[in-house]
Amino acid sequence: MLKVENVSKEYPTPRGPLKIVSEISLSLSRGDALSIMGPSGSGKSTLLYMIGALEPPTSGTVTLDGQNPFQLKEKELAAFRNREIGFIFQDHCLLPQCSVIENVLTPTMVSSSNGHEAERARSLLTEVGLNERLEHRPAELSGGEKQRVALARALIMKPQLLLCDEPTGNLDHKAADVVASLLLELHRQQETILIVVTHNAELAARFPLRYELIDNRLQPA
Repeated sequence: MLKVENVSKEYPTPRGPLKIVSEISLSLSRGDALSIMGPSGSGKSTLLYMIGALEPPTSGTVTLDGQNPFQLKEKELAAFRNREIGFIFQDHCLLPQCSVIENVLTPTMVSSSNGHEAERARSLLTEVGLNERLEHRPAELSGGEKQRVALARALIMKPQLLLCDEPTGNLDHKAADVVASLLLELHRQQETILIVVTHNAELAARFPLRYELIDNRLQPA
């Protein structure tokens, strides 16, 4: 279970604290899928990074299965993120020198091996329709294909939590629809907790739980 309790984030400025988000609380279980919309600069990405243990809140707590990742030492925190949280960003962030399957396997290279990672990578790439692209480099893929590789990479470690920051933001309508459908289907199969922040109202409407971030606060859409 993911619990976000009274989380706020602010940054000091010469004119006083700049509030980004204020007193946000959420509780999500495995299988839940949530979309968050809001105008540019509303704090959506900042909230996602706090939930994903990339940036600590100014106040409040974030716990995943009772573990507060910000209480961990730096090395333990990195291992926690790698094991428990999958990320998909607007820019796919693929390694250009690596093949498709090597990109998907990247998170497994810093964890204990069970010998089945390559098999799982191939299975995920088949799920996203890229089983014939395993040895291709990112430069040989379309934007939608790159984002499908990013989706497979985000799921390779079987994370509890899948976080997506504008996952269809750089895609045309057709490619965006394919990525969105795969995202929701694989979330259902893997029973992750899924949170997507987006400007895309059509994408957000496909989620059973929908919120908006307005005036630093989270409100049901």
